[in-house]
Amino acid sequence: MANLPEDIKLVPKPAEKQLNQRQLLDYETHRETYLEWLYHLGKNPDQAEGYSQSTVKRDAYRLDQFYRWVWSQEDGYTTSITHTHAGNYIDHLAYGENSNSHKSKCLKALKRYFKWRHHERSSELWKPKRSFSSEPTQPQNYLTLEERQKVREAALEYGSIPAYNDLSPEERDRWKAYIAQRLDKPKTQVKPSDWQRMNSWKIPSMVMVSLDVGLRPVEVERAVVQWVDVENAVLRIPKQDSAKNRDNWTPALRRDTAKILSRWLDERSQYSKYNDRDELWLTRYSNPYGSSSLKRILESLCTEAGIPHRNDDSTSSERGMSWYAIRHSVGTYMRHAEDLKAAKEQLRHKSEITTMKYDHAPVEERRNALDHM
Repeated sequence: MANLPEDIKLVPKPAEKQLNQRQLLDYETHRETYLEWLYHLGKNPDQAEGYSQSTVKRDAYRLDQFYRWVWSQEDGYTTSITHTHAGNYIDHLAYGENSNSHKSKCLKALKRYFKWRHHERSSELWKPKRSFSSEPTQPQNYLTLEERQKVREAALEYGSIPAYNDLSPEERDRWKAYIAQRLDKPKTQVKPSDWQRMNSWKIPSMVMVSLDVGLRPVEVERAVVQWVDVENAVLRIPKQDSAKNRDNWTPALRRDTAKILSRWLDERSQYSKYNDRDELWLTRYSNPYGSSSLKRILESLCTEAGIPHRNDDSTSSERGMSWYAIRHSVGTYMRHAEDLKAAKEQLRHKSEITTMKYDHAPVEERRNALDHM
């Protein structure tokens, strides 16, 4: 797993329960070879461009379901997958009760799998006989205006700078200079108690930027210092860094968000782990943020803000929460307050058809209408 994000499961539990130890090792090796290719090369092998972490994670899950279906048809384990297997599986999905969106995504996952077989093992490309329409659906979950404000306020209380006693004398001297600048006082007057007054700007900057431009998890992962234009309060995202790359993007930031980003850049320069690194945000383990770690941050902020949600281990009826809830809120309110074109540009969509899934009145607007009926 050294070359894959840690939240991509090579062998999910349902498959693990079906296989003996030798089959398990074979399946794990087979899956790792393919998923590493998909992550690092799959989108454009000639230019070494892979798919996003979220795409690979979803494909890994869907392909495992496909393999287990094949095993049930063949009465036993195999990795010798054929076009016939794929065609029969798509027929199986066609008569099933899942949505066309789900069926379409499974079809795409299979096509990417056979693309790997074609590039790496010289097998023939698979040409499916069926297709499924996949009209964009309205997002099932997004933050309301009130919840956006609560998350914003909770983020301002989140995180802290390194503790005074955890720093070497050299590091402490550097942080004293930084704290003196933030508190507008001479460096010689900075005391250990001043450390307790200092909250980090890392999480607030990440949250505020996402609340403004709806960063996808993979865009948080890819974000670099060079994107930031504080003076003009915009991000400048080159097409090769955007999750859905076709054009260069310049999404707008609020002025206060630009100020928070500027403060984070000042703070960021104090951390040695960012030396010779371009990433805008890194975890405490010096890794870029992934979808799982971002989900945990948002869940923590929701808990702090009193926003009902459930985590992965909960069976409650409360809604789930992921970083995409932030993005969906941007689309919902930008589309409603401005127009389709503005929302499309802010969310970095290739097509207005994708943006149209946000073409519905927010719940606050509908509730107000009911109050006046």
